Amino acid sequence: MQTTSHLLMIRPVDFKFNEQTAENNKFQVASQHANVQAQALKEFDNFAELLRNNNVDVKVIDDTLEPETPDSIFPNNWVSFHEDGSVYLYPMFSENRRQERRRDILDELSKQFDIKHVNDLSFYEFQESYLEGTGSMVLDRVNKIAYACLSIRTDVSALNNFCQLAEYKSVIFHAVDGSGFPIYHTNVMMCLGDRFAVICLESIPNQHEKSFLKQVLSSSGKEIIEISLDQMNRFAGNMLQVSNKDGESLLVMSAQAYNSLNNEKIHALEKYSRIIYSAIDTIETNGGGSARCMLAEIHLPQM
Repeated sequence: MQTTSHLLMIRPVDFKFNEQTAENNKFQVASQHANVQAQALKEFDNFAELLRNNNVDVKVIDDTLEPETPDSIFPNNWVSFHEDGSVYLYPMFSENRRQERRRDILDELSKQFDIKHVNDLSFYEFQESYLEGTGSMVLDRVNKIAYACLSIRTDVSALNNFCQLAEYKSVIFHAVDGSGFPIYHTNVMMCLGDRFAVICLESIPNQHEKSFLKQVLSSSGKEIIEISLDQMNRFAGNMLQVSNKDGESLLVMSAQAYNSLNNEKIHALEKYSRIIYSAIDTIETNGGGSARCMLAEIHLPQM
């Protein structure tokens, strides 16, 4: 299945602007608010409540004050969970993000889900090679395709290792923002649903890469719904399609992303899913990530 009704979220205790990630995440802007953590926590709780009110199973685990992990609110970068019971741990670019990998979280999830094997790719950090989970990769779980735009946080060698272990094929390309700077994560410019793909094709300068990407998406049965650079900058690419416990398809995004879409785009998306959204402006501004980044999909078999 492409979607799941089970999600992992990490509740922040010391969320703030992370200077270690800001050098290559141009979506980050330091907030002038006095208490960023308090505002982010309010946004987080409202977002989790929205998901639960729409009958999605959300497993919330609190972060810890030690070690210092200001970006722990984005767990999809360090871990991914798969239908065959496998778990992947990923190599992270920023040193203060590497402490987000917590075995106690896996132990807690193992009470409800069957974890058969943990594949730890974090050794790539010693080679200065990084692959930040489903930030770096947008996974077509049905057709076993990993879409990845290359950046300092998404390295070919680590990507190839994941694809070999998980039996995925990779589709690699380059994507840049309006100033020509490499986009740090694939999932800010692309979202993949069961029958659609939201993508900022304008961000892909190489015409051959763009044509090949469109061909692969179309041949795998996805309707391409294109967004602009401006919509991408407002996190319209950072959506996630999930299912709820009733089997209804939901498309989760931030309020900023939703408000960037015109009626044509909204109607195109509503053919496939009911849209739900929440205001997470403080998290988006300081963290440089949005709704999709806050959700780690749990595709593991249930106990």
